[in-house]
Amino acid sequence: MRLAKYLAHAGVASRRASEDLIREGRVSVDGTPVTRPATDVSGNERIEVDGQRIKPEKSVVYMLNKPRGVVSTASDTHDRPTVVSLIGSSKRLYPVGRLDADTTGLILLTNDGELANRLTHPRYEVPKTYRAKVKGKPSGAALKQLAEGVDLEDGLTSPARVRRVGGEIELTIHEGRKRQVRRMLEAVGHPVAELERVALGPLRLKGLQPGEHRRLTPAEVESLWKNQRP
Repeated sequence: MRLAKYLAHAGVASRRASEDLIREGRVSVDGTPVTRPATDVSGNERIEVDGQRIKPEKSVVYMLNKPRGVVSTASDTHDRPTVVSLIGSSKRLYPVGRLDADTTGLILLTNDGELANRLTHPRYEVPKTYRAKVKGKPSGAALKQLAEGVDLEDGLTSPARVRRVGGEIELTIHEGRKRQVRRMLEAVGHPVAELERVALGPLRLKGLQPGEHRRLTPAEVESLWKNQRP
């Protein structure tokens, strides 16, 4: 197994962050500093990060219904509540992607950096579904524009699935640009009043009140690995 992948599976950081740790010379294998993320390891070596030996943790994944005002980080310099603090686990968890502080709904937390990378990397095109209450009533032309792609300051968005659900707009995207859904809706003339993520890949937000969480079953975790483009 490649060293960066080993660190990600061990819960040290995401794979990309683990690659950075290695390139910075902060990782050693059997006492020798290593700077190549692709270095092969068996797992039987003494692997250390910043002098601390790394021992793989058992992989866990939690689903959380994130409330408004909670930030999607492990810690916060402004002492705001974080998604990690709501789980209360002794494991080194970090969020899979991010939701804005004002956005509510489904977010996953895990100590499996490889899975987190698979779920967030654009290459794998994992779908994310949001429900939005917007200002005004979007026309058919506005919905068509959302579906075909919206020209934002950082480029044209990829095609999306769009439908009306009661008085809300449901939007499914495969990208993960910053505040993308809010910017898309604002670009077609309908700023967001409330935004909730209701699905990620094969998982839907059901049975969890804001602030509640549960651990995913092995079958659900397996479905996350399968529900990705190669």
